[in-house]
Amino acid sequence: MIKIRILTAAAFLCVLAFSVPGSSRAEDAVQGFGGTGLPIPRFVSLRSDKVYVRSGPALRYPIKWIYKREHMPVEIVQEFENWRKVRGIEGEEGWIHQSLLSGERTVMIKTGEADQLIPMREGFNVGARMIAKAEPMVVADLDKCSGDWCRIEADGYRGWVERNFLWGIYEDEELN
Repeated sequence: MIKIRILTAAAFLCVLAFSVPGSSRAEDAVQGFGGTGLPIPRFVSLRSDKVYVRSGPALRYPIKWIYKREHMPVEIVQEFENWRKVRGIEGEEGWIHQSLLSGERTVMIKTGEADQLIPMREGFNVGARMIAKAEPMVVADLDKCSGDWCRIEADGYRGWVERNFLWGIYEDEELN
């Protein structure tokens, strides 16, 4: 009886010791918070214009691709020590060292059509005066969101854009 308990405990510890970080999205959603105590998932931005994305949470893992766009938003979906598993706008996932990420909130303009320009308005309604049009994939600083609208700043323009045209903020997330 005692030997069985000891073997069971040893087997459990071996499973923990050899488990590789890489839980599913369902597990991430149940977890809710990472080792930092911050919510998972959450949006952050890239701190540099050259960020290596790796296949695993350490320098020994191969580089999958390189982000070359400072301030671009990414979504943290998992944490492991000083590494963050991120998801990009197209759903691609990989690991980035936390030192290359910033808590600064940014968004990227998204559309269904590549040539569609998104109106930036003076107020947060479709009747407000248009002050600029944003192209798809433009990265903008995120100021605040109210209901279906968010105020952003890009290329010296500051205005309101409908939330459904932005990637980098959740549908129900409030930002003041």
